[in-house]
Amino acid sequence: MQSSLTLSLSHSATASTIPKSNYTPNHALRFPPSKLTNLRFCGLRREAFLGSSSLSRSQSLQNKTLSKKINNAISASLSGNGSAPKSFDYDLIIIGAGVGGHGAALHAVEKGLKTAIIEGDVVGGTCVNRGCVPSKALLAVSGRMRELQSEHHMKALGLQVAAAGYDRQGVADHANNLAMKIRNNLTNSMKALGVDILTGFGSILGPQTVRYGKLDDSPGNTVTAKDIIVATGSVPFVPKGIEVDDNDDPLVQYAFSRRLKEEDAKCLANLWKTVITSDHALKLESVPDWIAIVGSGYIGLEFSDVYTALGSEVTFIEALDQLMPGFDPEIGKLAQRVLINPRKIDYQTGVFATKITPAENGKPVSIELIDAKTKEPKETLEVDAALIATGRAPFTKGLGLDNVQVALKNGFVPVDERMQVLNFEGNPVPHLYCIGDANGKMMLAHAASAQGISVVEQITGRDHVLNHLSIPAACFTHPEISMVGLTEPQAREKAEKEGFEVSVTKTSFKANTKALAENEGEGIAKLIYRPDNGEILGVHIFGLHAADLIHEASNAIALGTRIQAATNNSRLYSVGLENASSDLSFVHACTLTSDIKFAVHAHPTLSEVLDELFKSAKVKAHVPGPVSEPVAV
Repeated sequence: MQSSLTLSLSHSATASTIPKSNYTPNHALRFPPSKLTNLRFCGLRREAFLGSSSLSRSQSLQNKTLSKKINNAISASLSGNGSAPKSFDYDLIIIGAGVGGHGAALHAVEKGLKTAIIEGDVVGGTCVNRGCVPSKALLAVSGRMRELQSEHHMKALGLQVAAAGYDRQGVADHANNLAMKIRNNLTNSMKALGVDILTGFGSILGPQTVRYGKLDDSPGNTVTAKDIIVATGSVPFVPKGIEVDDNDDPLVQYAFSRRLKEEDAKCLANLWKTVITSDHALKLESVPDWIAIVGSGYIGLEFSDVYTALGSEVTFIEALDQLMPGFDPEIGKLAQRVLINPRKIDYQTGVFATKITPAENGKPVSIELIDAKTKEPKETLEVDAALIATGRAPFTKGLGLDNVQVALKNGFVPVDERMQVLNFEGNPVPHLYCIGDANGKMMLAHAASAQGISVVEQITGRDHVLNHLSIPAACFTHPEISMVGLTEPQAREKAEKEGFEVSVTKTSFKANTKALAENEGEGIAKLIYRPDNGEILGVHIFGLHAADLIHEASNAIALGTRIQAATNNSRLYSVGLENASSDLSFVHACTLTSDIKFAVHAHPTLSEVLDELFKSAKVKAHVPGPVSEPVAV
């Protein structure tokens, strides 16, 4: 997940001082919109029911304030916004410098485009500053602590270790220093390649025209570009009724700055720390004795791993009937047995937290629960702290999209399969794209980067549609969970509609030499596939380094590789590539249907878990039908 909200670099360039681009626009390069395919699994990966009606009252007020301020500034500076400029300051302008914007910028420079990126405070967005990067630093600590605290594990390896301890501030500094290092790396890489970094919040003034500046009534600066990419990311989603005292969110900071003196706002921010989002939890300013985590998706699971390793007791509050609802059910069941049941974690499922009140005057955090189905009150929990892990909401307010006839859908920017923004009538807006969390297709940092690269490919002359079913996801618990493609229920639902069979095969880490050498044999790998043609529908892994292992399956899906083709591909190798190349259709078919079942894996490595998984699959021996076309979700 990533949000592109901030940047600390100073830049005073305006439209009048920026050299004009020499890039020749290819106005003929327009691709017809394709019908969008909506698969439920993408909704599951959002981890929350995101809608403007679900935002808390305070969030709504803050968003309205921001939107009004920005729109006032836009209205003051608009002139002739109905027509596109005749020449451009840049070939490409990207609004937001998170992982998605950064990936798009680097690829654009590689393609020879004059590129600028607009960011409001610090480069890196949520992933680098308040998400993927610092959370992995904390999880690295929790992994070491678990290993050192496990007397059974150490004894099995013949090791003796004194009681493990930790320095909270040292752990927090590790996460902060890592984020700073990665942020500096991203900034330096863009500067070195000549990407202009423009400081401010960006918004669309009209066709191919962008304004950037402060969130106030000032006119700001105006720049133009042949193409524009919106990559503004997301912020933590806080359901209605929950009073968060995490004041580090940019929206909250802005609201406080308008009402309070700076020193008063800082004082309050330091005091209100008992009901927080993931943004603030990553600072690890405290390790509460008992913390409730609202939501048991990726975010909640990872923080439960960190807090319990550092000594906290955790209570999960999940609205659905089972924990980890976004995972394959079989994987989720095993993960619960390993990641939750043996640890200091209890949970309540099928309940909503309708009201959460921060601790004050010596009173604990109060959480009022109701039954998710009957809406009847259940009980009130009193804990030391509460972490709201109910997913992410798009950061798209104040983008000025109405100036180009675009309306948000539940806060998300509507796009087609090529990430081109759609207007009120569902038609693509020329030269305007949106990538990453802001479009809601798949709220993952690497998905945003892949989407950005795909867009740059399109605007430089090569049509490209990203297959979202090939994009992997991972949860960095100990052990890790990873997945790509469909879950088993989703695959069977698809099979029933399209009329094909589904087969499932599994292998265990307990049979893997490397895992046993590490004394980490807990885990399984699961393959979901079509026995008629060997197509891989989904792969799910729970075990040691699962996040690293998933990419072989991910690349196989992306390249159209089958487990084993029902036809014999050996002819390509027996006659030699030079002779076989005369039959181009045959060579192309063999390329698409390479047999992953016969791939060689080094021994002893964890990769042999997948080797055994693919070898255990049974493909029927008859001439296959074509592999399903990649789905652009």
